Amino acid sequence: MAQGGTIPKSFIESVLARADLVQVINQRVPLKKAGATYKACCPFHDEKTPSFNVNPQKQFYHCFGCGASGDAITFLMEYDGLSFVEAVETLAAMYGMPVPREELSPQKRQEEQQRQQKQRDLYDVMQMAARFYRMQLRDHPQSEQAKSYLKKRGLTSEIAKEFKIGYAPPGWDSLLKGLKADASLQKQLVEAGMLVQKEGGKIYDRFRERIMFPIRDGRGRYIAFGGRILDQGQPKYLNSPETPIFHKSSTLYGLYEMRQSRVPVERILVVEGYMDVVALAQFGIRNAVATLGTATTQEHLELLFRQVNEVVFCFDGDEAGVKAAWKALDIALPMMEGQRVAKFLFLPLGEDPDSMVRKEGVEAFERRIDQAYLLSDFLLNGLQSRLGGDVQSVEGGQRFVALAEPYIKNARGVVQIKLLERVADLVGMKDWVLGQQIGVRSGSSQNRGQAKKARQQTVPMPKVLSVPLKIVRVLLKNPQWSQIFSTGLLQNLSTQSEKDYLLLAELLKRMQAQSITSQDLSQVDGVFKQFGMDVFLPLIVASDLPDDETFLINELKELSLLLARQLDEIRLGSQGWNEQEMGRLTEIKKTK
Repeated sequence: MAQGGTIPKSFIESVLARADLVQVINQRVPLKKAGATYKACCPFHDEKTPSFNVNPQKQFYHCFGCGASGDAITFLMEYDGLSFVEAVETLAAMYGMPVPREELSPQKRQEEQQRQQKQRDLYDVMQMAARFYRMQLRDHPQSEQAKSYLKKRGLTSEIAKEFKIGYAPPGWDSLLKGLKADASLQKQLVEAGMLVQKEGGKIYDRFRERIMFPIRDGRGRYIAFGGRILDQGQPKYLNSPETPIFHKSSTLYGLYEMRQSRVPVERILVVEGYMDVVALAQFGIRNAVATLGTATTQEHLELLFRQVNEVVFCFDGDEAGVKAAWKALDIALPMMEGQRVAKFLFLPLGEDPDSMVRKEGVEAFERRIDQAYLLSDFLLNGLQSRLGGDVQSVEGGQRFVALAEPYIKNARGVVQIKLLERVADLVGMKDWVLGQQIGVRSGSSQNRGQAKKARQQTVPMPKVLSVPLKIVRVLLKNPQWSQIFSTGLLQNLSTQSEKDYLLLAELLKRMQAQSITSQDLSQVDGVFKQFGMDVFLPLIVASDLPDDETFLINELKELSLLLARQLDEIRLGSQGWNEQEMGRLTEIKKTK
C-alpha cells in the first residue's frame, strides 16, 4: 500500500530496469519482430505502414511517423491515460514490486497518507455502489420498468454487463440501507456524491428510480455515476457532483470501455448521452464517448487527440445543439495542428445516434459521419448564415470580416493561413491585404519575407502542454517552488536544443534569483517572447489548476521526475538507434 511522499528516483529506475518494454507494449499493441527490434503501426497516430519501433536493448520506443517516444512509464501514461504516479504504480504491480515513498515531515506525511486513504476509500465506496446498482437491476422487484426500457432500446444483457449498467430503485434510502451504512460509510458516501446531506443533517440517496451508468477512469476504477430518469421527471440525466476522484472537465464516458474493446479506431465520435455510447457499442460502433453534462473542454480534446487524429462532434440539429457545437469549435480551433481534424455532425430534429443507427443501419450512419462538416466549413458557413449569405456587398463583407476576425486570430499555423485565404476569397480581397488589415500574416508571395521570419521565430503548438511548460504552469502559482530544482538539472536543461527546455531553464534561473516573485504574468511575458514562445502563454493561463498547495507540490514533484526521465531519454535516444534511424529522428525533430 502506497504511503505519503514522492516515489524515490532509485525505485523508478529499478522498476524500469525490471520491466520488459516489449511485454508491456505487446499486451496493448501487437508487435512484430524486425531484426533486433520490434515494430507495429503506431498507436498514437493513424498509419498503414509500421513506423513504431521498440528497442528491447535500450528499453525505449520511438515512432518515426509522429515522434512519440519514451520508456514503459511514458507509454502507460500516453496509451492508458494515466498520471506519472499511476503509471509507476501500474508498472510496479505488473512485476510484484511494492512502491516505496520518500520521507516527508511528520505533518506532511500524515496529510498525504490521509489524502491517499480518502481516495482509496472513495474508490472502494464507488465500487460498492456499482455492485449494489447491478444487483438491483437483476433482483429488485421494481426493476422490471428498467429492464423493459433497456430491452426497448435494444440492449442485450451482454452489453449491459460490459458497461456495468445498474438500477437505482425508488425510495430515499435504498443505497443507504442496501450498503448497511454506518456513520463512517455514510460520510464517505456523502463525499463520493452518492448521498446528499441537508443543512439539518438529513441524508438521502442522490439517485432514485434511474438507470445507472457507472463512469470509470483510465484504470477502470469507478469514480462517478450518471443516472437516466425512467419516467418524465427532470432532470432527464443526473450526474455525480465533483469529488476528490471525479472531475467532469477531464473525464469522458465510454473512453475506458473503448480502450478495453481493443477495436482499432481511426476517429472518435463525441455524443451527448450515455445511452448513445452504449447503444452504438451494441451495433459494433466502439468509438463513441460522451461528455458528462458539461461542454467540451480542452482537457477532453487532449484526451481524445492522444488516441486519434480525427474527432467528430455529434449534436442534435436543434438550436441547443448548434450552440453547443459553437462552444466546441471555440475550444477545438486553436488545437488544430499537424494531422488533427475536427468535424461536426448534426442529426435530424428529434433523432439521436441510437435512433439513427436503428433506422439507417451501421453503414448509412458511418456515411453520415464521413460527410460531417469539417471545422472550417462549419465555421464559415455558420458565419455567412448569420448575415443571410450576404458577403459580397461592401457592408456584408465588412460584417463578415468582423465576425471571422477573432476566429482567424484564434487559429494556428496552416489552419490560420487557409482560413484567412478563404475569408479573403469570399469577400473579394487579396489575402495579404486582409491579413495586414487584421494583423495576421498571410501565406501569399507578397508576404513571404514576413512569413519566413515568422517561421524562424515561432514554434508549433503541441498536442498537449509539454512537461517543461506544465512545470512552468505550476511554478507560476508560486515561483519559490523553483528552489527544488538542482543546479545540475538547470545545466542539463540549458544544453538542450528544444525551446521549451531552454525557456524553463531561464525562468528557473530568474525565479531562483527572485527576479520573478509573483504570479504577475508581465514578469514572464518577456521571457516567453525571448524564446519565441509567447503564443503558449495564453494556453498556460487557460489551463486551470486547483489552489490546493499539497496537490500542486505533488504535481510539481511528479513533473520534475518525469522531466529527469525525458532528459535521460534524450541522451539514450541519441545512443540507441542506427545511423539511418538517427537521420530520420533528426529530420523529425527539425519539423516538430
